[in-house]
Amino acid sequence: MKQFAFLLWFALLSCSGQKGDKINGISFVGSREEVLQAHVNPVLDIHANYAAVMPFGFIRDLQSPELVFDTERQWYGETKQGAKQYIGMLHKNGIKVMLKPQIWIWRGAFTGDMVMQSETDWKALESAYAKFILAYAELAQETQCDMYCIGTELEEFVKNRPQFWQDLIIQVKHIYKGKLTYAANWDEYTRTPFWDQLDFIGVDAYFPLSEHREPSQEQLRSGWQPWKKQLKALSEKFEKPILFTEFGYRSMDYTGKKPWLVDRNQMEVNLEAQAEATQMIFDEFWDEDWFAGGFVWKWFIHHDRAGGHADNRFTPQNKPAESVIRKHYARIKKLNPQG
Repeated sequence: MKQFAFLLWFALLSCSGQKGDKINGISFVGSREEVLQAHVNPVLDIHANYAAVMPFGFIRDLQSPELVFDTERQWYGETKQGAKQYIGMLHKNGIKVMLKPQIWIWRGAFTGDMVMQSETDWKALESAYAKFILAYAELAQETQCDMYCIGTELEEFVKNRPQFWQDLIIQVKHIYKGKLTYAANWDEYTRTPFWDQLDFIGVDAYFPLSEHREPSQEQLRSGWQPWKKQLKALSEKFEKPILFTEFGYRSMDYTGKKPWLVDRNQMEVNLEAQAEATQMIFDEFWDEDWFAGGFVWKWFIHHDRAGGHADNRFTPQNKPAESVIRKHYARIKKLNPQG
């Protein structure tokens, strides 16, 4: 019976125009100021149909249960008011929105390693995080966001407090009536216990692909195959589409070796390596019926001064990778002119 149900689900996906109905998104970084039409025009220029808006909450260290958010000390785009203004401007331009509140731990410590030292601290963290996520669930419902992400890369929190997350999802669904996902890290998503409660299996797709300085297309394709097989199998198991809640590469040598690196290393700029890796992720995934699309990491509102040929960071702006994205998103738009 389960096999029949999966075949029916897969047939419905295949018949619903999935190849031309992808989420072609960008991760829209919060700024100090309001978003103007001039800031949205470059997003329209690359034919993106979705943007992730990302307000932030802050935690002092990996053992601290105190979460601060929506304060006057934050940048405008990281607050509730700023997120609302961003969503309104994006919607005005026909761009759908995934609201994706995230945590920043001081000095950039990895959120997936956050572990409390006592039951009291776990309870305090749960209370603080629920307040954070439910506040933005209200905003997502108020602004009619098209999708809501309930967390990003929080493996230890999820692993240690599974009942909290089940309860949180129920609470979110009482408030927000749209589609839900969670952004699991690339090495976390197979162990995330609540995919059956969400609409998309969200993955931050920083999979290691190659040890080479500037891998060839064949090397990149080969590097993707075991990960792709695993992703498809999970999609089939839960009968849910895979969504890359984040994807992208740094414009530097060895970009496919450890794509998750966010350090300030001085690795040589390599614009072509970024462009080739970006092209391959489109080639491998965007025509798969079980794949929903994804959000490029990351896109700054001041396009004219973002990225550029001397930059080795993630943004594709003003680099060859931007042209790759534009060409691909334009192709998908032609397949689905109503999207």
